Amino acid sequence: MIRVTEKESNYQDLDKMSTSELLTNINTEDQSVPRAVEKSIPQIEKLVNVAVERMKTGGRIFYIGAGTSGRLGILDASECPPTFGVPFDWIIGLIAGGDTAIRKAVEFAEDDVDQAWKDLDEFGVNKNDIVIGIAASGTTPYVIGGLKKANEMGLDTGCIVCNGGSPIAEIAKFPIEVIVGPEFVTGSTRMKAGTAQKLVLNMLSTAVMIQLGRVKGNKMVDMQLSNHKLVLRGVGIVMDETGADEETATDLLEKFGNVRKAIESYQETH
Repeated sequence: MIRVTEKESNYQDLDKMSTSELLTNINTEDQSVPRAVEKSIPQIEKLVNVAVERMKTGGRIFYIGAGTSGRLGILDASECPPTFGVPFDWIIGLIAGGDTAIRKAVEFAEDDVDQAWKDLDEFGVNKNDIVIGIAASGTTPYVIGGLKKANEMGLDTGCIVCNGGSPIAEIAKFPIEVIVGPEFVTGSTRMKAGTAQKLVLNMLSTAVMIQLGRVKGNKMVDMQLSNHKLVLRGVGIVMDETGADEETATDLLEKFGNVRKAIESYQETH
């Protein structure tokens, strides 16, 4: 049986299309992705809830994947500390082939069924943690092996896949299946499947961080002030939340180095 992600494109003769036709048709295909994600919201909700529960008891989220899927997990994990001010070991992305594979494909790395658990074990994973496998095909051996071992060790497991009834979805305790259909370029799952995975990861980590109190109202009050743009954003947030003028907000932010603390300090004295 041919997996949906491997089925032939809905479009023929791509090499004969004009630039305008290529872009228009790619965009048309991309518009189907959010609708596919919407159908998976109940599954996403279950995984978010268990992830929040685990993190409240000191657990961590681990993403495991290969190729595009692995890189997307690393991307999401790496963006949480600056966005939400959480430690870098709260959400960790692991890719088949190690850090080298982030930039350059490592041949056959994804075919090692034992390596994911070895990678996880270096972080001392325990029953408070949750392991989420990311694989468009739903068949990646690296992910299958990692999830199986995690289940055996009593960890909660989830996945993000783009084929229905895949081996990985059958293994994961909390599967997310986003069926986006054939790719514009046949089999190129960095396209619609990758977009779907990125959307789900955005939803997952953002919802978890909000549930853990890392957002106030709709503001990133715990973000790291690591560049001038973010400092200016922080000043704006303090002004919005307190009604303080720009000078006062700037002084508070310089004093505390944290948006939340600056807001709380102002509110305590006014």
